[in-house]
Amino acid sequence: MNQKIRLFMAIELPDVVKDVLAETAVRLSKNVPDPAVRWVDRAQMHLTLRFLGDTAVAQLPTLQDQLSQLTARHPAFHLRLDGLGAFPNRKRPRVVWAGLAGELAVLQAMQAGLEDRVVQLGWVREERPFSPHITLGRVKDGSRVQELDWSVRLAELGMMVTAVQLVQSELRPSGPVYTVRHVAYLGRGN
Repeated sequence: MNQKIRLFMAIELPDVVKDVLAETAVRLSKNVPDPAVRWVDRAQMHLTLRFLGDTAVAQLPTLQDQLSQLTARHPAFHLRLDGLGAFPNRKRPRVVWAGLAGELAVLQAMQAGLEDRVVQLGWVREERPFSPHITLGRVKDGSRVQELDWSVRLAELGMMVTAVQLVQSELRPSGPVYTVRHVAYLGRGN
């Protein structure tokens, strides 16, 4: 039997960044009824580079190898938190997010390389362009989120990106459970 697991590739955030994001989400939501938005648990905050979805366990070694080859070619780089927003927009939010600034060109180049590699392995190319963000919450009831406090300021906290993770996501009634299956460090090439 061909066992499958849900996978994504992401950048883990330092605890101090997760603390700031969690506090910001609480301030954003202070006027919003609880069930209107499902806020991301602090422990699960990350920067998704590519969602892979259901993946054959047999493909794990190849994915790990490709990820390590890619990250070895990229030096560590700096990002910082930069503003709050929503997809598709603040008037009709479906996803509430924290933005990023810093060495975005390096991030974009690494993600584009990642996209090329997973497409070569059989995944369909993402139609939407990569938009670096950290999801803070998913809107469940759009009619009840007009009170989101967009005046909340996000501290422009910086972080060094030194690795990319291959993460397994198990969906459970209590929310997703993440298990890191591989860590690929940046700048470990020759």
